[in-house]
Amino acid sequence: MAKRLPLISMFDVFPKSGGLISYGPNVGELFRRCGDYVAKILHGAKPSDLPIQRPVKFDLVINFKTALALGVDIPTQLQQLADDVIE
Repeated sequence: MAKRLPLISMFDVFPKSGGLISYGPNVGELFRRCGDYVAKILHGAKPSDLPIQRPVKFDLVINFKTALALGVDIPTQLQQLADDVIE
């Protein structure tokens, strides 16, 4: 904020703490899927036989308060795509 640089992060905690934008995997969804994966292993599946897991759901979070403070105009199309908007 001191340098007035608009930054983008991978995790939603960044704009929730005052950053501008984040776009990255939904961490809650990753943890839920991790539980299923661990359950398979605990029920006897060999980890080497399980497929590699990749994120499926990605979230776009925009902090408008920070955008106003930085003088950054967020395009309407980007606003409509956002999963979460912090005002």
